[in-house]
Amino acid sequence: MRALIVPSVAATVSAATALALLTSCGAAPRTPSSGAAAVGSAHGSGLGGTALTATQAAASPSGAPSPSRSGGATPAGTGSAGTAPAHFATLPPSATLPSDAQCAAWVRAKPIKENKGVNATPNHQTGQHIDGSLFSGDSSKAASSIAPRVDGNFTGTTQEILRWVACKWGIDENIVFAQAAVESWWRQDTLGDWDSDASACPPGHGLGADGKAGQCPQSYGILQDRWPYMKQGWPGFGRSTAMDADLAYGIWRTCFDGYETWLNSVDHGQQYQAGDAWGCVGRWFSGRWHTSASDSYVTKVKQYESEQIWKTPDFQQP
Repeated sequence: MRALIVPSVAATVSAATALALLTSCGAAPRTPSSGAAAVGSAHGSGLGGTALTATQAAASPSGAPSPSRSGGATPAGTGSAGTAPAHFATLPPSATLPSDAQCAAWVRAKPIKENKGVNATPNHQTGQHIDGSLFSGDSSKAASSIAPRVDGNFTGTTQEILRWVACKWGIDENIVFAQAAVESWWRQDTLGDWDSDASACPPGHGLGADGKAGQCPQSYGILQDRWPYMKQGWPGFGRSTAMDADLAYGIWRTCFDGYETWLNSVDHGQQYQAGDAWGCVGRWFSGRWHTSASDSYVTKVKQYESEQIWKTPDFQQP
């Protein structure tokens, strides 16, 4: 489910199908949305394929995870430089965001035990810088202010990493926890959006290399970043949990700050505008703004947020 949608996606899927897919598995599959003339974003796409972990790719035909601007003044509501916030909340559009280092210090002041032992290796891999070409379809401010901040420069337990990106990009941490559960059950080894298009396979992951004959996964990691549209972040988001999440929520902030005006030039249910946190969550799934597929995905994320699924016994895999 990784998003970044290219406005020129041509395939279609019904809203009913998208909702059925969302409610039938823990990680919702990406579904293509109706296309329009190519404009704007080079981002992710609206997809199709159930997410699998690397192990499940070989063992399971269905593959669903088992669910049973850096610097500046300290933003209001996040605590002082010397006091770690108890909870990272959503900061308004164009807010001054805390730095990597400040967020790392705050997160490490409140250690959290690992509950996803499978992430031991990727949780201790840092990421990489990206260039502004990822945001070529957006306002130029995305390339100048968002791209330079993406680096995946953090290590820790899975929940600590998710708190770090919530702090860094000014999004409520519970939204991050819930969305990552929908996308991957918090597993960095999740693979998704399987397809037979060899040109959409990243290096080292050619057709059949990951356990499905004639197909390769296009989406990777805890937030399911999608390679064909986020090549600038590869191989970082494939091997680093922090990089995968950092890139995903850098894109979320690009949307939230109002830089993705191309969303008004493709199918949309409302006029795109800055400051709609949930609209930007839905856009990650469909690459469209408040369509039925987008809003169905948001409903699933909100359900997990309400349940605090990450605290339930079945979710714990230390």
